[in-house]
Amino acid sequence: MLEDKLDSIEERYTYLEQAMSEPDVASDLQRLMELGKERSDLEDLVTLYRSYKETSHELAETESLMGEDDSDPEMAEMARAEIDILKAKQNETMEAIKQVLLPKDPNDDKNVIIEIRAGAGGDEAALFANLLYGMYEKYAEKRRWKTEVLSSNANDIGGMKEIIFEVKGTGAYSQFKYESGVHRVQRVPVTESQGRIHTSTATVAVMPEAEEVDVAIREDDLKIDVYRSGGHGGQSVNTTDSAVRITHLPTGIVVTCQDERSQLKNRIKAMTVLRTRLYELELERRQKEMGDERRSQVGTGDRSEKIRTYNFPDDRVTDHRIKLTVSSVPRVLEGDLDNIIQTLRLTDQAERLKQEGIDARD
Repeated sequence: MLEDKLDSIEERYTYLEQAMSEPDVASDLQRLMELGKERSDLEDLVTLYRSYKETSHELAETESLMGEDDSDPEMAEMARAEIDILKAKQNETMEAIKQVLLPKDPNDDKNVIIEIRAGAGGDEAALFANLLYGMYEKYAEKRRWKTEVLSSNANDIGGMKEIIFEVKGTGAYSQFKYESGVHRVQRVPVTESQGRIHTSTATVAVMPEAEEVDVAIREDDLKIDVYRSGGHGGQSVNTTDSAVRITHLPTGIVVTCQDERSQLKNRIKAMTVLRTRLYELELERRQKEMGDERRSQVGTGDRSEKIRTYNFPDDRVTDHRIKLTVSSVPRVLEGDLDNIIQTLRLTDQAERLKQEGIDARD
C-alpha cells in the first residue's frame, strides 16, 4: 500500500530529526551532514504527506457532520461544497506525492546534443531534416534556451544531410528526450512534377550533454586528423586545414567538425559530441545491466523506432507512441510542441509510476 510506504518514510524523517539533535551526532560534522542530506531529501515528500493526512482528517470530520444532522438544507449544501473542495485538494496533493516518489532522471537538467540525419527520400529527406532542425530551434527559442550548431552537412537545395547541434538550458533534456526516433513526412516534394505524395524520413537522436567529469577520455585512445574544409559540391570553404576528424579507437566512433574557421574551435566542438556519444553508450550499458530498459508507451528512445508522422495533405501530425493527433503541420513546425511533449511526459510518468508499483489511480 502506498500509504504504508509513506508512513515508513515519515517515521524515518522523524528519526532523522531526533538523531540530529543528539549531542554525539551534533559533534560529528561528517555524520551530521549525512543525516542532514537524507533529511533534506525526504522533506518535500513528508511535507506533502502531512498535508495530505491533514486534509483527509478534515474531510472525514466534514463528512461525519453531514451524517449527524441533515435537517438544515443550507448547512448540508455548505458541507457538500466543502467536501468537494477538500477532495480536490486531497487528489491534487496525492498526485504531487506520486511525482516526488518517482526516481528523478539525473540527466533531466542537462543540456542536450541533438543529431538529425536525413533517411529515406534523398533530397526531400534532407529538406525534411532541415525542417525538423528549424522546429527544435524555434521550440528552444520560445523557452529562452540557446542553440549552437556543432556540425552540419548541407546539400545544394537547402536541405541537411546531417546536423548536430546543442541546446543549452536548464531542463532541456527533460523536454527533448522524447524526440529520439524516426520522424516521417508525407507531402508533395517541390521537385515532384506530377503532384504525387512522397514519404521521406529523418532520424533524430537526443543525448544528454556529457561534462568532462562524466566521461574520462585518454589521449592515447584518440586519432585526430585535420584537413581542409569543403563546401557543397567540393567547393573550397577554407584555405587552411581547419576541419577536424576525431576517431575514438576503442569504440570506433568517428566525429567530424568543419563549421568553424578555427581548428581549435572545431576540435572543441568535436570533443563535445564525442564525449556525449560515449556517455550515451555508458548509459545504455548500465540500463541493460540493471534490466531497467524503459518499456513504456512512449518507447525506448531507440533511434530506429518510428515515432511521428507529419502529414501535409491532411494537415495533421500523429505521434504513434501515444496515438495523439494534432492539427496544423505548419504550427507544429514553427515550434508549437508543448501539447505533444506534455502528453508524452504525462504518459511516461504514468508508466513509471506503474513500474514503481504505484497505481496512478490511487
